[in-house]
Amino acid sequence: MSTMLSNLELIRRVPLFALLTASQAEAVAEAIIKRRFKRGESIVEQGEKSNMLFIILTGRVRVVTTDKRGREVILATLQPGDYIGEMSLIDNEPHSASVRAEVQTDMLTLARAEFARCLPENSSMSYAIMKGLVQRLRQADRKIESLALMDVYGRVARSLLEFAVPDREGLLTIRERISRQDIAKMVGASREMVSRVMKDLEDRGFIETRVDGSMLIKDRLTTLG
Repeated sequence: MSTMLSNLELIRRVPLFALLTASQAEAVAEAIIKRRFKRGESIVEQGEKSNMLFIILTGRVRVVTTDKRGREVILATLQPGDYIGEMSLIDNEPHSASVRAEVQTDMLTLARAEFARCLPENSSMSYAIMKGLVQRLRQADRKIESLALMDVYGRVARSLLEFAVPDREGLLTIRERISRQDIAKMVGASREMVSRVMKDLEDRGFIETRVDGSMLIKDRLTTLG
């Protein structure tokens, strides 16, 4: 009984549950499970279903999305009181992003069936509106991901162009080797993200690394920067 009371006290402190009726709150209190995630641990994975609602009690998590080429964008950092997984529980689609613990994070988890009890009926207009809003939010997330990637590409391209000078043949060249870490600091992105962008630029023929370590910049890189 004491566990139930402590769970009830916990959920009453979470803004998401503030409007639950007494019977709903008791049902949720009986159903929630507390979980602890270590720093760096995955909570949900993009493209998969967890059928759970996660509510952050302590700690901090990062919401990350990755495109087909493995390029990563940080969509959000979430704090205590924030929740994860509600979109998938509402529209039954896989997660549109991955979530990882930035530090040790304690969470409350609520399974699909118990979550559904707190929602309006499937036939109600409010449920239809919720599903519509979730679909719009998923589309917005995809646009944010796309724009963020384009922006990182542009910033990396501009940085490379700033370092480039014409060689004897008039070709734009960066003579000194620049570390991915230094570029990352210049463009405000992670080193991993910059490495992916640089590899992609090389694969697509925008830049070419020579044997001596210098880098040839093709004219069309200016279209990105």
